[in-house]
Amino acid sequence: MINFRNTKFIKSAPSVNDKPEKDLAEVLFVGKSNVGKSTLINSLCSNKSLAHTSSKPGFTKLLNYYEVDEKFYLVDAPGYGYTISGSRHLASFGKMMEDYFANPNLKLVVFLIDSRHEMGKDDKDFYEFLKENKIKYLLVATKVDKLNQSENAKLDKYLKSIGADNYIKMSSLKNNLIEKLQNAIVSLLK
Repeated sequence: MINFRNTKFIKSAPSVNDKPEKDLAEVLFVGKSNVGKSTLINSLCSNKSLAHTSSKPGFTKLLNYYEVDEKFYLVDAPGYGYTISGSRHLASFGKMMEDYFANPNLKLVVFLIDSRHEMGKDDKDFYEFLKENKIKYLLVATKVDKLNQSENAKLDKYLKSIGADNYIKMSSLKNNLIEKLQNAIVSLLK
């Protein structure tokens, strides 16, 4: 059994070429700016101060590596889309990710979307990239605690309409969902 509480920050890297020396499998967390990647990593590892979070989009600018129980890395990627300054930084994100996806240690992408909104163009493009390139992924719809019952049903219908058969609706406030995500990550890494 993997102990997600036994997670430590290893390093921030401007590119995959600067990743940690220890050769471990990697689980990449990716999604648009302010979707909740760092918050979800903190919840997964039961450590609110592990990954730095901000209410302002574009806070994470580097690939942040967290070693889980000496077994694999969680990698927190910068969000795509808008930053704190309101500018788009898709070009730099694209180059960083293009290099990253050539990384043989990448075993799983946890692709986060905001459950309160349908996917935007950037989300759809990235989702299609994952499917076309046969990259193993898990779609995570964040912030479901903010949805009412009708909105929750609408989300299920939407996810099915885009062909998402491998997804988890997530709230960092609900421990049973955190455990479900931990189990899914461990299972998909096998």
